[in-house]
Amino acid sequence: MIAGVLVELSNKNIDKVFSYNVPRELENKMRIGIRVTVPFGNMTLEGFVLELSNNKPSDIELRDIISIVDLDIVLNDELLDLGKKIQDRTLATLISCYQVMLPKALKAKNGSVVNIKFDTFYRLNDIPLDIKLTAGQQKIIELVKSKGLVLKKELVDISSSSLNTLVKKNILIEEKKEHYRVNYVLDEIEKKELTVEQAKVVDEVINNPRDIYLLHGVTGSGKTEVYMEMIDYYLRLGKTSIVLVPEISLTPQMVNRFQRRFGNKIAAIHSALSDGEKYDEWRRISRGEASIVIGARSAIFAPLENIGIIIVDEEHSDSYKQSDPSPRYSAKDVAILRSIYHNCSVVFGSATPSLEMMARAKKGVYKLLSLPNRVNGKKLPLVKIVDMNEEMKKIRGHFSNVLVEAIGNCLERQEQVILLLNRRGYSSFVSCKNCGYTFKCPNCDITLTFHKSSNTLRCHYCGYGEKVYKECPSCHEVSLSNLGVGTQKVEEELMNLFPNNKILRMDYDTTSRKGMHEKMIEAFKNHEYDILLGTQMVAKGLDFSNVTLVGVINADTSLNIPDFRSSENTFSLLSQVAGRSGRSEKEGFVIIQTFNPDHYAIDYTKRHDYIGFYEREMLIRKQLKYPPYYYLCNIKISGKDSQYILNEAMKIKRSLERNLQSTIILGPSTASIFKMNNIFRYNVILKYKDDSMLYDILDKIIEHYKANSKIKIDIDFNPSQMM
Repeated sequence: MIAGVLVELSNKNIDKVFSYNVPRELENKMRIGIRVTVPFGNMTLEGFVLELSNNKPSDIELRDIISIVDLDIVLNDELLDLGKKIQDRTLATLISCYQVMLPKALKAKNGSVVNIKFDTFYRLNDIPLDIKLTAGQQKIIELVKSKGLVLKKELVDISSSSLNTLVKKNILIEEKKEHYRVNYVLDEIEKKELTVEQAKVVDEVINNPRDIYLLHGVTGSGKTEVYMEMIDYYLRLGKTSIVLVPEISLTPQMVNRFQRRFGNKIAAIHSALSDGEKYDEWRRISRGEASIVIGARSAIFAPLENIGIIIVDEEHSDSYKQSDPSPRYSAKDVAILRSIYHNCSVVFGSATPSLEMMARAKKGVYKLLSLPNRVNGKKLPLVKIVDMNEEMKKIRGHFSNVLVEAIGNCLERQEQVILLLNRRGYSSFVSCKNCGYTFKCPNCDITLTFHKSSNTLRCHYCGYGEKVYKECPSCHEVSLSNLGVGTQKVEEELMNLFPNNKILRMDYDTTSRKGMHEKMIEAFKNHEYDILLGTQMVAKGLDFSNVTLVGVINADTSLNIPDFRSSENTFSLLSQVAGRSGRSEKEGFVIIQTFNPDHYAIDYTKRHDYIGFYEREMLIRKQLKYPPYYYLCNIKISGKDSQYILNEAMKIKRSLERNLQSTIILGPSTASIFKMNNIFRYNVILKYKDDSMLYDILDKIIEHYKANSKIKIDIDFNPSQMM
């Protein structure tokens, strides 16, 4: 028997199946989709078996497979086919497309062993009539007899020697059962009565399976309840479901809601889980012990059979696109590919759908569903815009008088406040007032961010950090100042303004430890804190009944990013965070501080007018030839020698111009962060409508440079950001 093995190394030069001889003793265990260990040159590598054949080549002496890593199939037929489709769409190596689907414990050459955990139980066997038992042994027998089956850790205050003697004499039978690290318990069946609008949406989807839907529902319209009703329907038909959420911070709340409805039928997959927890969840899913998978982007690869529906919540989020490393896939595209395989529906949901999705729905490519009203019948919160150009003349900090007064009134009523500042750290950067020196990362072309709690300057791209000193390293004057604003700085200001109230800061720094997202959300929900200050992780999906005021410290942060999506991202972020206010019986209020009060993205946010924003932004996109009117492809050209990389980038552009006459080719231009980790980066951007020749030409460029260690070519189709 001959096995075709794809080895673990992600390199274009060896991106193919290699043939190995299967030793006779392994033939009965050999199956397509399992991992094996093979010799490769002078190395021993792991790989996936993709082919099995009895046709042995006559002209080549094949080496033997060394061993089988798994007895169970890791990549089933669907995932094997899916990996090839992702490779075709992203031009990545095939092994990288398979590796991205799997938890660390199941990747080829995962680098660490994740053990399966077991619980030890004891049950009573027949007791010989003539045996003499000690008092300790009799005590153990009575305990096991009373319970039938006893967990080892329940046997407290007993002699281990007595226990071992009973096992040796076969009086106690020892049994081991696998113990999953994540446990779900059905607390109570929580099912809410659907509104007429919600019921109409559910009926449309379940009566017309195999379609793709865009559900445009305002914040608080009950999209999650609609999702659960659809899933419940397919569960009764014996079908499985996938629910994607964009942020890890949303997963605990979503998991808790689904657990109250579906108990241990759910499984969660997201990056906050440990390697062991991910391994357990994956095995539960592949064994058919979980029917509903909830999680972030990677959950789209869950090894479910017989999928009835795939739901992508907050579909506008750019976190569904993997930017780095390769493969640069979109979980939304993968959802559609899996729906074709399973003949099932896909529902994309959002209060602020991406322009591309809404354009397809308007053209009838997808079916448009609508939830225009909140479930409680309340109006969306009143939004007030504060012009900070005028306000800064009156104040010294970052809070307008209007916002300070509103926070005070809210707290007096024993209600809660959410404040958004989309920047972590204490300040944006540290600069010298005397000579203008600014602390920059030595590895990246970007300023370092000051973190006051650790008194360090840190690069948020490569992780470089250094201590802050009192004097300027350039002019040696004691004249350093913190410019810009971060969450730590705003938290400090808040404490001075409201010293008697409890403030909870939620950003990357405070939530990096395992389980902190969930603990913080639960603490704020229980009103252990009065004010929740955070980055964009507080803007989406969170549901707190006592929050009546939302404040945006600076709405212009995302507007000033040099990206064609900056207006769309700003409108989406502001609309989403505004939707956290007034979600229950109490009226909601939103205050947005901005230096651009007349910008259309902010004006349409004030009016809760998604369609107005959509139509205005579509006119701009059409004039500038951006999506959804054109597709985009970003060719990233990088290396350590800046001049060499620029020269090669120019050659690539000229080659593209010769072969793609109908494509708009921009660049090469420096990336927005020109140097990252001591690597210089240029972009060549393509705008196109016809891709019939594009993939072949780009593949030839990759092929041309694949053996050149001085240059790296990365292709990103429909990039979420132009970094």
